[in-house]
Amino acid sequence: MTTDHSDYVLLKAEEASFRDLVRFLLFPSKSTLRAITFIESSKPVEHVDIWQRWYICVSTFLQKLIIIFGTPMALSGELLEWWLNLLSSNGGVFKLWLKIIKGDKVVVPKKSSATFASVVGHLDQRVTLDKNIKPTDKKYKKSLSMMACKLSYENEAFVQTIVKNQWEMENLGFYQFHNAYVEGASTQAIMFKDTSSNPNLIMVAFTGTKPFDPFGWQTDLDLSLLTLEGVGNIHSGFMKALGLQKADEGWPKEIKQAIGDQRQFAYYAIRQRLREILKKNEGAKFILTGHSLGGALAILFVTVLAKHEEAWLLERLAGVYTFGQPRVGNKQLGEYMKEKMKKYDVKYFRYVYSNDLVPRVPYDNGHSFQHFQTCRYYSSCYQELWFEKEPNENYFSLLWAIPKYLNAFWELIRSFIIPCIWGPDYSETLLMRMFRVIGLIIPGVPAHLTQDYVNATRLGPKM
Repeated sequence: MTTDHSDYVLLKAEEASFRDLVRFLLFPSKSTLRAITFIESSKPVEHVDIWQRWYICVSTFLQKLIIIFGTPMALSGELLEWWLNLLSSNGGVFKLWLKIIKGDKVVVPKKSSATFASVVGHLDQRVTLDKNIKPTDKKYKKSLSMMACKLSYENEAFVQTIVKNQWEMENLGFYQFHNAYVEGASTQAIMFKDTSSNPNLIMVAFTGTKPFDPFGWQTDLDLSLLTLEGVGNIHSGFMKALGLQKADEGWPKEIKQAIGDQRQFAYYAIRQRLREILKKNEGAKFILTGHSLGGALAILFVTVLAKHEEAWLLERLAGVYTFGQPRVGNKQLGEYMKEKMKKYDVKYFRYVYSNDLVPRVPYDNGHSFQHFQTCRYYSSCYQELWFEKEPNENYFSLLWAIPKYLNAFWELIRSFIIPCIWGPDYSETLLMRMFRVIGLIIPGVPAHLTQDYVNATRLGPKM
């Protein structure tokens, strides 16, 4: 099978030692570089410049930490999630203690049940759509897209119940996809059909990085680059999650995947599912959306469709809506995508809320990672502004330090005020307010959560 890329630098963090990283960064002699085994590259490693070595070392070091602490991290997340569901299933701490004291039956949460919510679901408990936003409204698609992103963090039974019973839409699938570079499922997505829209909308929502998911964090932190010939340099961690084949295969247009195979890859399986659904639904369109990592996968899905010249699908694409999306590639990729989106009339809406840290990483040093297309920026008062680049584009700026901390303090105060202004739908949970407090230390972390993006798509202007 022939390769479709000309250059790549893939990192194998599990094979790197901390001694290797120090030698690679500080003592890059030819003999040292030739002995490096944790980098798989199409070019000799000795040709890697200082900036690339720095990126590689930082990325590999952080991945090593995730590998080391991944198991306790995941267990901590499961424990927190179970405890939050125990409390919610039994009416809170006070009622749980009363049940225990009285000897009443305590409801034990089951992870696969339709009422078991993720940590993200406990941070923002809203599951109903805003009844004030009709399918004919200009902001309907972005509001529905954001709620789809939020729902995609939940388990299959939860998703099916909300789509069918709450939203009165048709569930089309809950997917967990394989990654050729790690063991087990690593990429999640949901699909459903909105029949209230004209034309009908097929929603595809990619799940973002869950707070305690080591696979997701390792994907985000893998800053190795893949160069697609004629396209540009792309974050290979995201490409792996989307379905990149092994380095000698890359992105073949077609691969063999058995129906129901647990080792299916996201791009190929979703593309095939869309072909089948859209052929049966004449006139229907589809939307790609995602929050955080999910946003990166949504726009890169379009990139690979364009690479494979899937004109029929691209012409049925109603829009790409991403929220808190990190950078996915270099300037060349941006120019390629602008050309292709113009050719196929693809509408790309990239939303960034206030000081959200994630859209400002990886670092934009002028050549490795850059955003493309207009940034639709929401202020902390949910005003929508358009910029070429989001304010404080690289986050780590001394000029923005004081404004960021002041804004984080305002967001904490606002969490108590907003339900008085806009109603109980905008009340924040205690857990969300605890994250607001974390924002006083690291501003931009709570700003990345779904709470403010849902608020922004509901309260922002009709655009």
